Amino acid sequence: MKLVIEPDAARWYKQELGLVEGDQLRVFVRLGGCGSVQPGLSLGIMKDESRSPGLREVAEGLVFFMEEDQLWYLDGKELHLIYDALEQEAVLEVRG
Repeated sequence: MKLVIEPDAARWYKQELGLVEGDQLRVFVRLGGCGSVQPGLSLGIMKDESRSPGLREVAEGLVFFMEEDQLWYLDGKELHLIYDALEQEAVLEVRG
């Protein structure tokens, strides 16, 4: 498993959420949405402090992480945070 953050996506979050260097963003499993890996579940992202990160990556001065107890959602795949220029927003994608 791997967490990959595109710099453009990190900059988008920095701007949209008014974040500063050192802020942390947690990727978490939530009920509902249109996730493609686990039926009836999807991923969300929020500003938070890490407790027991299973995946962690720094991009544009921001710390992105997913807690160890949530990694089951990825089912061994990679999580990519990309910037969709057409929609002008960051998107979470599970690949592999």
